[in-house]
Amino acid sequence: MRPTVEFLDQYMIQRIILEARTILINLGIDVQNAHAKKLLADEGAQIKNGRVFYTDSMIDKSLDSAPGEFNLFDIHGTKTHHFSEKEVHFTPGSAALNILDNKSGDLRKPTTSDYIQYVKVIEQLNHIASQSTAFIPGDVHEMISDSYRLFLSLLYGSKPVVTGTFTIKSFEVMKDFQVIIRGSERKLKTKPLTIFSCCPSSPLKWSDVTAQNVLDCAKYGIPVEFVAMPLAGFLSPVSLTGTLIQHTAETLSGLVISQLSNPGTPILYGGSPAIFDVRYETTPMGAIETMMIDCAYNEIGKYLGLPTQAYISLSDSKALDTQAGIESGIGAVLASLSGINNISGPGMLDFESCFSLEKLVADNEICGMTQRLIKGIEPRDDFPSLTLFHELLKEKHLLISDHTMKYLESEHYFTGPTVDRANRSRWQEEGAKSFKERAAQQVIDLTNKYTSNSLSDEKKTELIKRMEKEAQFHGQKTLPQRVND
Repeated sequence: MRPTVEFLDQYMIQRIILEARTILINLGIDVQNAHAKKLLADEGAQIKNGRVFYTDSMIDKSLDSAPGEFNLFDIHGTKTHHFSEKEVHFTPGSAALNILDNKSGDLRKPTTSDYIQYVKVIEQLNHIASQSTAFIPGDVHEMISDSYRLFLSLLYGSKPVVTGTFTIKSFEVMKDFQVIIRGSERKLKTKPLTIFSCCPSSPLKWSDVTAQNVLDCAKYGIPVEFVAMPLAGFLSPVSLTGTLIQHTAETLSGLVISQLSNPGTPILYGGSPAIFDVRYETTPMGAIETMMIDCAYNEIGKYLGLPTQAYISLSDSKALDTQAGIESGIGAVLASLSGINNISGPGMLDFESCFSLEKLVADNEICGMTQRLIKGIEPRDDFPSLTLFHELLKEKHLLISDHTMKYLESEHYFTGPTVDRANRSRWQEEGAKSFKERAAQQVIDLTNKYTSNSLSDEKKTELIKRMEKEAQFHGQKTLPQRVND
């Protein structure tokens, strides 16, 4: 039996959706992209004072065409994800402006070397199924910072990538990278390599850039995750229910743009909402109410028959400390029990502004524990049990029994070196290292153990040439580091 958690009953879900549709029809959405606005108008939407007023029929039509499941594939074309039902996958949070320097304990701007090390580490974390373009290297021109992150992820890693673009023009080069990997646009559509995050602006607005991202992804069949970010008590109602209504409206508004542009485009019903802490004027991602909103809108997405995503299992702490463990652990457990399909958060600190490689390896253990949790408890040749207990009484232990050997690895999750399970004497003999020291050592060990992603030299050369061309267009003559080591 799989354990689950729920926050909404069916009546609440239906009423929230009804209220959201009422908002779309009567208050409308501020759509600042001319192409999206025309698309909606051609489908029957009314446009008044710059706002687009949706219709029931276009919402229904879009929900009917949105796929209830889809797959994601690595650079070699091997399936890594199936987004459906309550299947759970983890991906690092993104996109941080800072990295936590383990040696100094201070924030600093990330570099290309930091990003390459990140890819080498994430490549070997078994419980985090995808990369994300997790943080922004500060040693390249800002106009290529989004495409450059994807370039490094594909050059050094093999896992699929959750990414996004800050500009309209960057999409083309990011699409080109993926076509280089797959060989053609048709093959890319058949085996998606990335998910693009597309974010409406609260309250009830799509900017020119983000709406165009939705349209561009739909054109090439690239999956998108809609990341609405209402802030309860500030840019959305203070009540969790009111914020859920707004989140639903904003997410449905993007889904309609996507599906009218290209029916059947894969989407994740996602978000990154939060409460607003009026005491500090912050948006705590580790607040329990933020996690409740995430889990609840996941239920709404499931009710609509859509796969889901959430920014959860991250922390607002400024260091790898107890608070980081509490917030990330609770978030991962709630998200997994809720069946959120793509859980974005590992590695992230400080209100999504700071990334930590040490936290990433620690969070990988949390992910592994929660993945074991949702497998639940089931009999393993335990009925009838008399024979097994006869053996226990006879042998005085079951350490090497056939039953133990058969089920040990499936029943017990064995943590990696970041988590200490030794007795005190052995812990002392092995250096009495703290949690932070063990996490830092694992980052070093994984970096040293990294092996190439086996991408062909021909494709690596194509990626480098395309990235160099884009960099030179923006006045950057050379890349900080271009040789795969």
